[in-house]
Amino acid sequence: MAYKKNWVMLIEEDKCIGCFACMVACKAENDVQDKVYRNWVVEYSKGEFPNLFLKFQPQQCNHCDNAPCISACPTGASFKREDGLVRIDEKRCIGCKLCISACPYDARYLNDDKGVVNKCTFCVQKIDIGLLPACVDTCVANVRTFGDLNDRNSEVYKKFHSSDYYVLKEEQGTKPRVFYIKSKK
Repeated sequence: MAYKKNWVMLIEEDKCIGCFACMVACKAENDVQDKVYRNWVVEYSKGEFPNLFLKFQPQQCNHCDNAPCISACPTGASFKREDGLVRIDEKRCIGCKLCISACPYDARYLNDDKGVVNKCTFCVQKIDIGLLPACVDTCVANVRTFGDLNDRNSEVYKKFHSSDYYVLKEEQGTKPRVFYIKSKK
């Protein structure tokens, strides 16, 4: 039996400085059209006056194990690879936007140029040849850790099993593959 990869991403939002390099790198790597993003950074304040501080939370497609976008797709264009990546087959997508409505993370958008839905792929074109996703590779603060959770020697495995983490919108039951290491502040 062949070794099965299990791609996940860990995000340490305490490290994020809000430089938005991840967004720029993603747009450049994936030729993302203007006014839409495959990943983005949410800014919010934390604490109480006068001890307030600004926090940044990178967000993107969560490549859910129980992805509602897949079940909402009437053509089977949205699917899950064996390694956990949720993908879109552009040849089967009819641009109906049902998957966009089904995604609780607002991670999908309609590519107006092609008339098909698009989203983060964890830069599948890079990871399939052993490289890191553009957002991970460009992050100056090392906010993101990406890798194979089945590889006990990987950095992502070690961090995952030694950290407290949470997922966004856990109550949705989507079982996301993007994990946020709990804040120490």
